[in-house]
Amino acid sequence: MAIAAHGCTQPQAQLPSQSTAGAATSSSENPGKISIGFWPVAAGLPLFIAEKQGYFKDAGLDVEVVKFASANQIAESLIAGRLQGTGNGVASGALGLSEIASPGLFKIIAANPSNVDHKLEQVIVAKDSPIQSIADLNGKKFASGPGAQNLAIAQAILAKAGVSDPQVQQLEIRQHVAAIESGQIDAAYTLEPTGTVGEVKGITRVLEYGVVSKYILGNPKAPWFGGAAALSSEFIEQYPSTTKTYIEAYRRAIQDIRDNPDEVRQHLVGYTAIEGELVQKVPLVAYTLYDEFKPEDVDYFQKFFDFMSDKKVFTKQVDVASLLYKPA
Repeated sequence: MAIAAHGCTQPQAQLPSQSTAGAATSSSENPGKISIGFWPVAAGLPLFIAEKQGYFKDAGLDVEVVKFASANQIAESLIAGRLQGTGNGVASGALGLSEIASPGLFKIIAANPSNVDHKLEQVIVAKDSPIQSIADLNGKKFASGPGAQNLAIAQAILAKAGVSDPQVQQLEIRQHVAAIESGQIDAAYTLEPTGTVGEVKGITRVLEYGVVSKYILGNPKAPWFGGAAALSSEFIEQYPSTTKTYIEAYRRAIQDIRDNPDEVRQHLVGYTAIEGELVQKVPLVAYTLYDEFKPEDVDYFQKFFDFMSDKKVFTKQVDVASLLYKPA
């Protein structure tokens, strides 16, 4: 899960075919192929499990999972109607921007919160760096992932830690470890598995986890809903029974992660660049289904979206509660 926008080109999803869905859906519903976009990050694990373990197939659904190079590309394809939904790990900020561009576009079926315990976002430095806190980054060369959202978060973290006139350069996340090793930068705001990769290679160490929760939400244990799985509102309205069937198959995958996190990690291989010893070492985020949100969860989610509005990443406020799926 992650929120950097990569500029690589990526094949787009095919338009849904008119093949017949399985018997588990209503006889009056014929959704055909259901195309779901994903970003190849660890937070997308529920989608990978549901496909690999055959949970969608067991439910009579013809689901096609389609890899994209960035969360922005997924949002654009959702707007264009080339996708019926997204897997977890797709940036909630990118989804928020798509809601502004096309109001009522989607509903969130599950989100993936992270914090100091459920590790995703982090600041990293060189393994032997004398830097011991974010406050020590005053005057240092600092990077974030590309895009207005990453830049706004990185600047806010530095400012909250007391760094005056924070200067941040944007750099592809996959380049962060190498840039620190070469001395191009001193530190970076980045996302897993970057920190784990750097530590395994003996190049970097994590200075602090849960930085969005701590510096933007005001509590290191606050859930930062940085990514989400969604279905298009058009699909939900046209296929309400299929929607419920899809969500229950997805719920089954999330329960697998909760019950057997070490066993299901193997499904990261093939869908992401995570393999080998990283499979067992990379941290996993948590998951909150639409019907598991507590009022305080919605409040923290809204606080992040309000931050995005305050920093002019969003051109207007976006109401989180209205984006959560509600069964008919």
